[in-house]
Amino acid sequence: MDRGELAAPPAREGERPLRVGVLASQGDFAAHAEMLRELGAEAVEARGPAELSELDALVIPGGESTTITKAIERDGLAPAIREHAAAGRPVLGTCAGMIVCDRDHLGLIDARARRNAFGRQLASFETDLEIAGIGPDPLRAVFIRAPWIEEHGERVEVLARHQGHPVAIRDGAVVACSFHPELAGDPRLHALLMAMATSARKREEVPR
Repeated sequence: MDRGELAAPPAREGERPLRVGVLASQGDFAAHAEMLRELGAEAVEARGPAELSELDALVIPGGESTTITKAIERDGLAPAIREHAAAGRPVLGTCAGMIVCDRDHLGLIDARARRNAFGRQLASFETDLEIAGIGPDPLRAVFIRAPWIEEHGERVEVLARHQGHPVAIRDGAVVACSFHPELAGDPRLHALLMAMATSARKREEVPR
């Protein structure tokens, strides 16, 4: 991982802000959108393919993975999400969003997530995690019916572990985590997503 990504420069004067979609099928999408707005992004609650067509980045939030998957199928979103990722535009999947990104669902990451791996609702907890690529200070992570990564391919980079299990990974332009970064008030994973989006935008601007 490029450790300098979090220091990516803000939008130049006159340049439009990053347009970051938050999949609003189900889950705590409003908290993600608010955190992105505080970082200077134009946050869009995305519910249909048209709203996904011009995004610089996408967040797939937590919630209930089966419900989110059914909503994606119902609304015909899967092709647009896969096209977004295939173009190198970044995706952040959190908690259930990690599951939705895995091999058995959208196939955005070369990994398989295990649902409710840390237990059901009563087993929810918070802990501090050291996450590669966002700085030396630990990030407060809120785990609610959280998955972990059961197994993954060689190209997948493990960014953080808890109890020996991968709970934050990166596979190319996709970052997935087991926890809810929008709940603890620490915006660094969202800032990483935006820095990745800035880098992707610059690559697209380079003449071929």
